[in-house]
Amino acid sequence: MQESPQYLRMSLAAAMTLGLKPGLFYRNARLYCINLLLTYEDGCIARCAYCGLSSKRPGSYNQKSFIRVTWPTYSLEEIISRIKQREDKIKRICISMVTRKRAVAHTIEVCQRLRSSFDIPVSLLISPTVLKRQDLVDFRGADADKIGVAIDLATEELFDRHRGKGVRGPHRWDQYWRCLAESIDIFGEGNAGSHFMVGMGETEEQMALAIQKVRDMGGRTHLFSFFPEPDSAMAHVPPPPIDQYRRIQLARYLIDNRLSDTSQFSFSPEGRIEDFGIGAAELDEIIESGEPFRTSGCEGYDGEVACNRPYANSRPGPGIRNFPFPPTKQDIQRIRMQLTSGDLMSTRFIKKAEPFLALPSPF
Repeated sequence: MQESPQYLRMSLAAAMTLGLKPGLFYRNARLYCINLLLTYEDGCIARCAYCGLSSKRPGSYNQKSFIRVTWPTYSLEEIISRIKQREDKIKRICISMVTRKRAVAHTIEVCQRLRSSFDIPVSLLISPTVLKRQDLVDFRGADADKIGVAIDLATEELFDRHRGKGVRGPHRWDQYWRCLAESIDIFGEGNAGSHFMVGMGETEEQMALAIQKVRDMGGRTHLFSFFPEPDSAMAHVPPPPIDQYRRIQLARYLIDNRLSDTSQFSFSPEGRIEDFGIGAAELDEIIESGEPFRTSGCEGYDGEVACNRPYANSRPGPGIRNFPFPPTKQDIQRIRMQLTSGDLMSTRFIKKAEPFLALPSPF
């Protein structure tokens, strides 16, 4: 029986990076973080409506896709051996828990094994439902340096609907936020934060306010665009419109870098962002840099994002949602068009794109 801590699942991109699976990345993207997932025959007890690992989703846990791709299983010994062979190319490792009580001790054990094998920083994506404050202290003692808390939903009502009472699941909104606050306290400002997923029924205002709350606590946000998992309870729900996601990416970048905050934003009556609270020239320069549209994730020792998850929440192609590399000039022209694709009353985002209107469709 291939279970943790002796065995772990690994993202397909990580398996390709370590030479365990064949394949090429679109546009020669590179992954710098090895994403690992604890694995058990009886899976995860949670029932989140959108998650590929949900206990409600048909099929064996070890065969279920997660964040759009397969996660093959390998022994911890083989994983360590492969990382050692490519140590100069790996900038971070991330261990994701599942909601099982035994996963707490196994997370500590795996983290200790990895940190004693090489000097590569380790992040933990944790499950607050099975954790106490002392467990976070023990994670720090195992030499993890960053913590992620996947709150995912922007409001308590949506959280309860998709993760809690609405699906008869074990997760509770208050517990997730309390765990995030404790993680920031134990690991330090900037070393803990939340994942949020755009396109779950929230308004742009609600998502921006949730990101602002995390930043005010001393955390950072890693942003995802919803992508439906086959056979999940939300398999029929489409990804959010690209203009909505681009505006939230901009908002996250401005908030996390303290370039603006939601008290300076303007919103429509429907909760759509109409103004980001900074001057047009400064906003234009930020868009032109392409940085807000790159994957937001944990950094390596060099200060650059290591967990860049190539194509984890969108298919490879012109519709890339999180760029795993710096966007090119042509990418930025497309981004400007995407920013206004749902609202042609504003032209400020596309003023530099006019000579390139023959670009492929941004959708």
